Formats: sequence, structure tokens, C-alpha cells
Amino acid sequence: MRTLTAPTLISAAALALTAFTGLAAAPADAQSAPTTYSKNGVSWVRACDTLAKGDTMGCHALKVTSVAQHVNALGVTPNATPSGYGPADLQSAYNLPANGGAGATIAIVDAYNDPNAESDMAVYRAQYGLPACTTANGCFKKVNQTGGTKMPTSNSGWAGEISLDLDMVSAIAPNAHIILVEASSATMANLGTSVNTAVSLGAKYVSNSYGGGESSSDTSYDSSYFNHPGVAITVSSGDGAYGVEYPAASKYVTAVGGTALTRNSSARGWGESVWYTNSTEGAGSGCSAYDAKPTWQKDTGCARRTVADVSAVADPATGVAVYQTYGGSGWAVYGGTSASAPIIASVYALAGTPSTGSSPASFPYAHTGALNDVTSGSNGSCSPSYLCTAAAGYDGPTGLGTPNGMAAFAG
Repeated sequence: MRTLTAPTLISAAALALTAFTGLAAAPADAQSAPTTYSKNGVSWVRACDTLAKGDTMGCHALKVTSVAQHVNALGVTPNATPSGYGPADLQSAYNLPANGGAGATIAIVDAYNDPNAESDMAVYRAQYGLPACTTANGCFKKVNQTGGTKMPTSNSGWAGEISLDLDMVSAIAPNAHIILVEASSATMANLGTSVNTAVSLGAKYVSNSYGGGESSSDTSYDSSYFNHPGVAITVSSGDGAYGVEYPAASKYVTAVGGTALTRNSSARGWGESVWYTNSTEGAGSGCSAYDAKPTWQKDTGCARRTVADVSAVADPATGVAVYQTYGGSGWAVYGGTSASAPIIASVYALAGTPSTGSSPASFPYAHTGALNDVTSGSNGSCSPSYLCTAAAGYDGPTGLGTPNGMAAFAG
């Protein structure tokens, strides 16, 4: 069994309970009182602060608890703007079109079931004037890990993750088709099987917003679940600050780090720095203990795979608007690298279908000039320093940078 090591999404109490009693931290839909984190007057909790029995992967969604929404929690409120960045903000920050994604199919892989996934996404899209994406019109499909229609157990923590993922795809690629694949539980085997199912159903872009500690089994997981040439697979780098998680460490995926995104007076109109809350929370980065370095990575501080590759907004203090009713009361603000992974998967979709046999994870390395280089902030202390501190060019927490249009994500 994989053992979660720092960084981790399990609370200390939950980890101790599991380690010393062998009992589950919580049943699939139970959520004990989570730890509250705060920064700059904003407070939040981890959506997957506890793991169900047998789970080895935690989601990377952070739910803000200190922001009062200014719209009716029951749904759409005309002429009112939910708190948190919406589609127009993200499109502006990353120089993206407002109506992209036509012809693309993006898959979201998560664990457990969100029974309100489709209806909640419909509210988000209606609020922002985005086209409807439903089962009825053929745009949306929800399946279990083998492609069937018998859904797994519902889970209110992972439901927040699912809402965040679906809303970020809607924001960045509003005309794309979406497949939600729900794994039976949060193990690498079940989530990996879900990745394979997503690809078999035609998705050329697959977002994964979860992670756990590395293990010696990771290279076999690489071969079994993530080696899909011609498919862009994105994975959150983790929310535990400096340190590496799997599957972000897989050499076959695009590991997505996180930034704090704020408006400023620059020509771009936005500025970004490394997302960092404290020594246990921030964008993940560092050297993999097991995965080989892909040929397109040229940094010299890691003999093996270096995390991350690129990044996008993840700081909950500069979070995004999300609509969630299962485990939530409507409009919310979320952060975490769970936000950045589906954003980057969607930018890949805007950039066009990867060619057969290609390695989409390599694309940004061939187009570094088409990214916003993030040069300030750090997620901890390390040596060499670029693995945890932003610098000109490549660095661990933000990779090569954030999208400046779509060119960096085209083959």
C-alpha cells in the first residue's frame, strides 16, 4: 500500500488514527472538522482533509471559508458577480479566447460521486453566459471508472473537487465536450483505471487533481496508466509546499504548479508569484525519487524527474469562483493546484489536438517564449534554490511559467 508522506492532504490527527489503529480516517462521505488555514485575511479548509479507508490519494481542492458570496446561493443572480475569479478574469490573465474548445473532449478524473455535478455545472455556466453542456445535448458525459453508469459512493469532499474541475474546464474551454470519470475510491489503481477509461472514450486531454506520496511502484503505474502518446495528461503538483507527489512525478504527464494571481498596473494587467502559505501548504515541487527525467527536461539539479512543468493560479487567497451544492451551499471560492491542473488541460485543448505518438508534456519546453515567466516567491528552502524559489526561466514551483496564449501548448 502506498504511504502518504509530506506533502500530504491528510490532517495529522487522521494520519495518526490510520497509522496506529488501522481504522479508516472517515467513511467515504464523512468529513470530520478540517484544519483551517489562513493568509492575508482569507481562511480556507482542505476539501479532502481526511481519507476513507483504503484511500491513498487526496484531492488538492482548497475551499475558502471566509468569503461571503454576493449572489443568491440557490443559483443564478443576474447582474451580480460571485466572489473569486470567473471565466473572463482567467481568460484575461492568460491571454485566452472567450469561446474556445470546439471539437475537443476534455476528461476530468476524480474519485467518488458528485450526484449534483451536472446541475451545479449548469448553474456556473448560466451565471457566466456560457453555452449549456449537458447529457441531453451530448456535451457532457459522466461514467464510472470502467465507463459504466453505476456511480460510486457519493463523497462531499470530492464533490467540491469535481465542481472545481468542471467549472475550470467550463471557464477556459466553454465549447469543449466534457467527460467526468468517477473512480470507485481514491487509490492509484482505481484512479489510473479511470485515466485509461477517459482515453478510451476519446478524450485527448485528461486532468487529474489529486496526489499521494511517491513509491517504488510508480514506474509501473507510469506504464499502466499514464503512457498515452498523443494525449495531454495534466496532474496537480500538490498543495504541501516543497516536496514531490505522484502522479505529478510521472514522466508522462504535465505537472502543474501553482501561483498567486493578482491584478496590477502592468501591460499584462496581472502579476503572479509562487503560491505559498506556510511550510506545509503551497505549490509542490522538487525531485522525484523514482521517475526518470524526460528528455525534454534539461535542468541539472535533479538526476530524475523535476516537478513542476508549468503552472496557473492556485492560491486560495486569489481563488476562483465555483458552484457546489453537494457538500456546499452554492457559490464558493476555491484554490489549490486542483484549480491549475484543469486550467492547463483546457489550454492544451484550445491549442489543438496533439499529433499521434507525440508527448504533449514536452510542448511547453519547445515554446518557452509563449509563457509568462514567474520570477518571485518560493515554497520553502532547498538546494539548489531553483527547485523551491522562482527565478528567470525554469523553476520548480512554477515550472516554465503560466499560459500567455495557447502557443506553448501546441505540438
